[in-house]
Amino acid sequence: MYSKIINEMISYFGNDVKRINHSLKVFGYSEAILSGENVNDNVKLLLRIASILHDIGIKEAERKYNSAIGKYQEIEGPDVAKKILSKFNIDGHELERILFLIGNHHSYAKIDGLDFQILVEADFLVNIFEDDLNRETIKKIRKNYFKTKTGILLIDKVFSLS
Repeated sequence: MYSKIINEMISYFGNDVKRINHSLKVFGYSEAILSGENVNDNVKLLLRIASILHDIGIKEAERKYNSAIGKYQEIEGPDVAKKILSKFNIDGHELERILFLIGNHHSYAKIDGLDFQILVEADFLVNIFEDDLNRETIKKIRKNYFKTKTGILLIDKVFSLS
């Protein structure tokens, strides 16, 4: 199913390679963090789908608000994701959780589970590089937002913090 959702995401973004690559990198880091954490299969399913589609609202945000900031992505993302996911047999409760993650992935005070935590960490790992953040900012992000042992290990190794 993930490959089909990835294909839907790619079709939606069209020739926007930057956004496609970002989504795939977040999916990859989510997988890396999942592999080191004790996560049940249902949480893995929800996180994988949410990580593929986490920024799916960015095109609508840019169209409606002329901005790609996180707040607007969170507003627009769930509706776009729901349309894409309507092609798949996803339970109503599971769909609600996926849409919640997509609609809140920049609202760090709302982190309420391991799936949400891993999504945030994976997104930060990609954004740190893509935004070319300095070492002090990376250290602050690590201190304030990283909680999983695997996420902490990754940020330390990837950005030479330890």
